Amino acid sequence: MNEHEHHIDLHFIEVSKNTIFGFWVYLMTDAILFATLFATYAVLHDNTFGGPSARELFSLPHALGETIVLLASSLTCALAMVAVSKSDKTKTIGWYGATFLLGVCFLAMVGTEFARLIASGNGWDRNAFLTAYFTLIGTHALHIVFGLLFMIVFLWEVFRRGLVPVTIRRLTCLKLFWFFSYFIWIFMFAIVYLIGAS
Repeated sequence: MNEHEHHIDLHFIEVSKNTIFGFWVYLMTDAILFATLFATYAVLHDNTFGGPSARELFSLPHALGETIVLLASSLTCALAMVAVSKSDKTKTIGWYGATFLLGVCFLAMVGTEFARLIASGNGWDRNAFLTAYFTLIGTHALHIVFGLLFMIVFLWEVFRRGLVPVTIRRLTCLKLFWFFSYFIWIFMFAIVYLIGAS
């Protein structure tokens, strides 16, 4: 390796470190957003104004199913990154494809729950409690939607260009985003469903 190539490699490593650091900063600001939403929910969860409470509305088995699906998607995401580390393009696409399908399944389950609540007259506009609930869960679902969109774009790049440094860096950021979303969901399951519906 000549001096010019060595300089390029060092420059790429520096750019990659800056990108990953910048993405961590973004995740921390996102964590503040969710902390605010959690605090709002905690304040408003008893403000049902005569309507049904969390215990009456939420299905703990359904929420547990959502959690298991999202956990499985995190495992397949981790396996995809193992494939990335081994420069295995086929397995990377395969495991991320499985992650994508599990993410869609999770969104379908959340959508089913929202539809059930709205159909029973318990939409986001019924009271402050349900407004806080729909906002919190809906914001998380929106993150999953963005994660799936990024997944499509990045996997298309992997398919076209292979596991080159740029695609690896993007997949690494995607992995952090997906794990962060699962981490946030664990708090939601514990606070909204496990405590609220028990």
